[in-house]
Amino acid sequence: MIKPCFFILFLSMIASVSGTARSQAHVPTFQNPVLWEDLADLDILRVGDTFYYSASNMQYSPGAPILSSKDLVNWKYVGHSIPVLDFSPAYDLNGGNAYVKGSWASFLNYRKSNKTFYWGGCIENKKTHIYTATDVAGPWKKHAVLDQCYYDAGLLVDDDDTMYVAYGAKTLHVAQLSPDGTHEVKSQEVFTAPAGVDYIEGSRFYKINGNYYIFTTRPPNDEYVLKSTTGPFGPYTLQKLVVSAKSPIANGGGPHQGGIVQTQKGDWYYMAFVDAYPNGRVPVLAPLTWNADGWPSLNLVDNIWPQTVPYPLSPQGKVSHTGTDHFLGASLDPQWEWNHNPDNTKWSLHKGLKLETATVGNDIYAARNTLTHRILGPVSNATIELDLAHMKDGDRAGLALFRDSSAWIGVARDRGSLRVVMENNLTMDEHWKTTATGTEVASAPISTRKIWLRASADTMANFKSGPDRTGTFAYSLDGKTFQSLGTPFSFTKDWHFFMGYRYALFNYATQSLGGAVTVSSFTVAAP
Repeated sequence: MIKPCFFILFLSMIASVSGTARSQAHVPTFQNPVLWEDLADLDILRVGDTFYYSASNMQYSPGAPILSSKDLVNWKYVGHSIPVLDFSPAYDLNGGNAYVKGSWASFLNYRKSNKTFYWGGCIENKKTHIYTATDVAGPWKKHAVLDQCYYDAGLLVDDDDTMYVAYGAKTLHVAQLSPDGTHEVKSQEVFTAPAGVDYIEGSRFYKINGNYYIFTTRPPNDEYVLKSTTGPFGPYTLQKLVVSAKSPIANGGGPHQGGIVQTQKGDWYYMAFVDAYPNGRVPVLAPLTWNADGWPSLNLVDNIWPQTVPYPLSPQGKVSHTGTDHFLGASLDPQWEWNHNPDNTKWSLHKGLKLETATVGNDIYAARNTLTHRILGPVSNATIELDLAHMKDGDRAGLALFRDSSAWIGVARDRGSLRVVMENNLTMDEHWKTTATGTEVASAPISTRKIWLRASADTMANFKSGPDRTGTFAYSLDGKTFQSLGTPFSFTKDWHFFMGYRYALFNYATQSLGGAVTVSSFTVAAP
């Protein structure tokens, strides 16, 4: 016979287990990657209850995009640290180009003493440019240009408000900045990659519980941690954080080169990126813990980066990167970036985006005022509504899948007539010189003054066995029924261009300036 006290205890145990199961069942989770977008060389930090994320974007303008989040999972674009790429005429596509130059592997941090954000990056391995703002949304202004190149740098603001920069490749240095952050006080070599590691870069600099840490990557798959217990100039000892972990993206690269951040609850997370071309380098998140000796660990099971992860904090509302932009504001939304600096006299916002022809030629890579938007992985499409009433003979306007190997669907006007065209075979070589300006694959005459153009990107096909399905194009004359045009376009998966594919809006002249089109809407969908 069961005694009453044991029966009551048995029922309470069942209730406890049941309650725990219900609690665990209701823990919200998210799926890696955090964003299926090209946001590489990231730096991450928290100010108050808001997280900030800074990324590279090479020749795209404005430079150094910034995103914000309240939960480390749902991110929205909020601004850019570099208002204009004023480093040389090449950034205006004047006398050359700046492909695979501009901003990369930069730092972003916040200085409490003056309530100011600092962004810094070495441009073209020459000089370090530092920009500041009291609000990440801007306005940002150039604060200083240092003659030193802080390659792949991380910024630490120490407890006494002194600013230090960790930087370098293979041999790492730490530099101390002046109190106003406008010049270097001193720099010292602090570590050289040992045999077996050989090469490290991508520094991120932290002070945690009195210890100094430099997180550094051994590309393309590893992350190491340097620790000093005696100060920012070392000496440092090395331990691995993650080496060749299996990616949460099928056939993606190993997660590496990122930053760490602590939540308000005291929990730590490591945000890395994964090489996932043709999408580019996309962010993935995992919990990070510390052992009694002050070393961090990711606690991966069988060295597999987790695909499903509990939310670091309570979800703060889903942020969608799909939807429609009617270009109704006074300025472009911060998810947009021009290919090189635009000619601001040749575009405007008024009941849509008006793109006047800004250059004459037949090379999209040399055409100014091409406006870009990151593709969304693994499958997405973009649709534009295009007003053609003011095109001139020789003009080409439309929607591209843009990288060093590109294709587009658009409208060509010649001898007073319009036709919708699909072109591929637009390519650059390893020196970013145009090697082919395009081959017309298919076309059809049109007589309307309005057309809808669609580009679809199935990048997941590149991570599966079998033939690529990749990019396709279609058009509509009523915005409802779409007709395919041309042949499927195979994305390049090479990493050398670094940036992933983008949707690109363009309008250029092959004969003379003066024509214009208006993009009434741009819609991104992820079916």
